[in-house]
Amino acid sequence: MQQVIGIDLGGTAIKLGRFTADGTCLQSLTVATPQPATPAAVMMQMVDAIAQIDPDNQTIAIGVGTPGPADATGRIAKVAINLSGWHDVPLADWLEAKTGKPTILANDANCAGLGEAWLGAGRHFQNLILLTLGTGVGGAIILDGKLFVGHQGAAGELGLITLNPNGSMCNSGNQGSLEQYASVTAIRRCTGKEPAELGALAEAGDAEALSFWQEYGRDLGIGLTSLIYVLTPQAIIIGGGISASFEFFLPSMQAEIEKRVLPTSRLGLQILPAELGNSAGMAGAAKLAMTLCSVKD
Repeated sequence: MQQVIGIDLGGTAIKLGRFTADGTCLQSLTVATPQPATPAAVMMQMVDAIAQIDPDNQTIAIGVGTPGPADATGRIAKVAINLSGWHDVPLADWLEAKTGKPTILANDANCAGLGEAWLGAGRHFQNLILLTLGTGVGGAIILDGKLFVGHQGAAGELGLITLNPNGSMCNSGNQGSLEQYASVTAIRRCTGKEPAELGALAEAGDAEALSFWQEYGRDLGIGLTSLIYVLTPQAIIIGGGISASFEFFLPSMQAEIEKRVLPTSRLGLQILPAELGNSAGMAGAAKLAMTLCSVKD
């Protein structure tokens, strides 16, 4: 069975997996992201790690998830958040030249969405959205089983939709974006606590923490309302570190959606926690690689 490599590039670690077409991960490896994480240093670290994970040169393509947008063709890392000197980096060309394998890039949240759609909580659905609740709020849109990236490759920035036109300024230039209410950064700003701490307090029955998660779920539900009306997904998958407290914010999120969205637009909608954790991006990058070589199960 043919094999591909999926790579998830992060600010502190690079995760690689060697996958078969049925989703079996034959081997995985995590290496440190070089510091400073210049494009040339990262590329060389990837090439070394690829040689380690595929010593017999059995793989036929490479997919890479990067922390920022790729161009529509999946060749160029336009910008990479938290990485030094990344601007219009032709990473796919570089890796192809070093490895001889066809290579494709995508935004890391898009890769996580693909991973969940392939092997995780979204595997039973053709139309879904993934929301990653972490330091920021990322997203991915899967339509008819395919990743939707828009004509320039930048679609699916679900955390940047407006929730409150008079809210806090966002790095995107927007004001009061969903990210300003639903991210780890927003939770710290609002409560002075970490999400894990608020989750533990809620678990212990702390009234203040439970109330916080209720409000959090309400805000998330309001944000998701717009996305549901536009995309009518079969499922919404919630991932990222904050999803550990899913049980505490799901009821108010669901109630808000039921109140605001017409039944015809949310018929059968399921809201589910992500299943793959930190390996979602790596798996999705592998799935992306398969599109290059029409790998069949």
